[in-house]
Amino acid sequence: MVLAVEVDSLVKIFGSTRALEGVSLSFGEGEVFGLIGPNGAGKTTCLRVISTLILPSSGRVHVFGIDVVRQAGEVRKIISYLPEEAGAYRNLSGTEYLEFMARFGRSGADVRSAVTEAAEISGLGDRLRDRTKTYSKGMKRRLLVARALMTKPRLAVLDEPASGLDVLHAYHIREIIKRYVKDHGVTVLLSSHNMLEVEYLCDRVALVNKGKIVVEGAPKDLKSKYDSANLEEVFAKVVGFA
Repeated sequence: MVLAVEVDSLVKIFGSTRALEGVSLSFGEGEVFGLIGPNGAGKTTCLRVISTLILPSSGRVHVFGIDVVRQAGEVRKIISYLPEEAGAYRNLSGTEYLEFMARFGRSGADVRSAVTEAAEISGLGDRLRDRTKTYSKGMKRRLLVARALMTKPRLAVLDEPASGLDVLHAYHIREIIKRYVKDHGVTVLLSSHNMLEVEYLCDRVALVNKGKIVVEGAPKDLKSKYDSANLEEVFAKVVGFA
């Protein structure tokens, strides 16, 4: 198995706050791996270190064998990152936004190919002609997920990709991710506080609490090991709430 991400003893300190406390994890190429836990658990901090956006206080992180600190520029060439709070330019149409984003590091046919790919991923059809300020939250998120996947990155890092969406839009986002991984072999690392949602999406998950991984494995195996109906129940048992 080709290792997509390898994190070893990762620590991140902000002032007096220890956001990550010796996190170690790894997953392979073509997997959908989920970091799951309550808000403030350290999920986003971990994603940002892996995506080269912030430096670790200590520990090592490699993406497809590339060091995220010493070779950050090389890592950025093979990943895409979608933050939870991402937005689109209000006065651009969906197509114009995708064209604008596709031009970074590309030109001509590559831009057109990426935009065509994103249009298909998003499923927004003729609404791509409209300005994004007319989009619902679900439509914007579909556009942004399409933007993150349109370049076929080796690793797509998605922070709360379906956060705040209604049932149908959240379902559509999950189906986009599942289909894209299957069709293109893209590796996905995502975070979520919705454990029920991602147990159906992820091949493996790491449950995070207070900056530490408390348990890791395939959802089915974790439910069996802890005799639980779902990952929420697993989490409650592991951290002592049940």
